[in-house]
Amino acid sequence: MKRIITVSREFGSGGRSIGHMVAERLGYAFYDEELVNEVAKRSGFSPEFIKESGEYASSRHSLLFSLATAQQFAADGLSMMDRLYIEQTKIIEELAAQGNCVIVGRCADYILRDRKDALHVFIHAEEESKARRIVERYGEKDKAPEKRLAEKDQRRKVYYKNYTGRTWGYSKNYDLCLDSGKLGLELCADLIVQAAK
Repeated sequence: MKRIITVSREFGSGGRSIGHMVAERLGYAFYDEELVNEVAKRSGFSPEFIKESGEYASSRHSLLFSLATAQQFAADGLSMMDRLYIEQTKIIEELAAQGNCVIVGRCADYILRDRKDALHVFIHAEEESKARRIVERYGEKDKAPEKRLAEKDQRRKVYYKNYTGRTWGYSKNYDLCLDSGKLGLELCADLIVQAAK
């Protein structure tokens, strides 16, 4: 039985909802907003800053992101982004040590990569399915949903590469990769539960 499940996901793929279903079916703790709130409490960063900066680069380009973080050094020699990543890492490791849980995003798959009791999942979907989902779920109307999807995922890729050295969404980094557009959220959750058992 896998005690820890990490869910990485493309924006709009329903990964958070799938993770929540898995946690409910297994009776596991679920960490997404809860993780944001814990990091905010310990770090002093605002929840809004953590939501926007805890898994998204400030730029869609690696070089620009590296330059931006290099110019934000605090007294301890670390940028705010680096301090946030370190704090998130500590909390993710503590949560995993405490007991059965599902953790969404925030490089948890990488942070917990050496744990034998962890199952690492990546949720993706075709663009049309994701665009439809963000319009229905978030009421996205101010810009083309496809453009927002591309921006969010590109910024996640840059952030992930910067802190892990790995390629975000690359199948060999995960135990299970599921297409939620083709399979549906319920079946994805069922498959993860089966894999965890």
